[in-house]
Amino acid sequence: MADAPTSAAPSRTHLVLIPSYNPGPKVRETVLGARAQWNPVWVVVDGSTDGSAALLQRMADEDRGLKVLLLPQNSGKGAAVLHGLRRAAQEGFTHALTMDSDGQHPAQLIPEFMQRSQQQPAAMVLGKPVFDADAPRLRVNGRKVSNFWANLETLWNGIGDSLYGFRVYPIAPLVRTMQGQRWMRRFDFDPEAVVRLSWNGVPAVNIDAPVRYFQASEGGVSHFKYLRDNTLLTWMHTRLFLGFVVRLPVLVWRKLMR
Repeated sequence: MADAPTSAAPSRTHLVLIPSYNPGPKVRETVLGARAQWNPVWVVVDGSTDGSAALLQRMADEDRGLKVLLLPQNSGKGAAVLHGLRRAAQEGFTHALTMDSDGQHPAQLIPEFMQRSQQQPAAMVLGKPVFDADAPRLRVNGRKVSNFWANLETLWNGIGDSLYGFRVYPIAPLVRTMQGQRWMRRFDFDPEAVVRLSWNGVPAVNIDAPVRYFQASEGGVSHFKYLRDNTLLTWMHTRLFLGFVVRLPVLVWRKLMR
């Protein structure tokens, strides 16, 4: 059972941003868990068809610290995050902690991540996943490939994990990065975001954070499609590698200067 929403005064600079698409029964617990740790929390409902939008709207009606943004059709995780970031920037927020709506991410660590971001506002604060024994080996081992390429593409500039979506972004550089090109709108958002932000001079801070994979019997929902999503990641790293080659002299110079 999640704790009651925090009554702390809302932050004027940092918010929790949760993109959500057909999240399953864990969404209520996830949102309550986030609200127990932080104020405000925003959920971007990305064209869900499972009734979760109505549930979340009822929760927001009873909680001034919770806002629900509705997208009319499913556009992808990156598109949902960008929609939330633009709205947040309009309201004066400078940083957003993103987390998934399916209960996999550790809401209890939100204050620690936010505090580190407040101490180092120019940085992105990245969760580095700590897996339990039930984590699917295929997923755990498969992410090593993406992490290798992300670190190569940034010349090992401190990205502890490229795929884990529990992280704090400085909003302005991320919005500029996303608006400057057509990608980063779907499942490939997380790794491409950290690579491109690193290219643009945003340093990375890494904090260990547990991740939980729930079985279907526990209310777990997965939208991961092995062939489709790995094809998407392969195409993403192909174009990032081409961008890396173009930027290589600058990246080498930066590394030598450090």
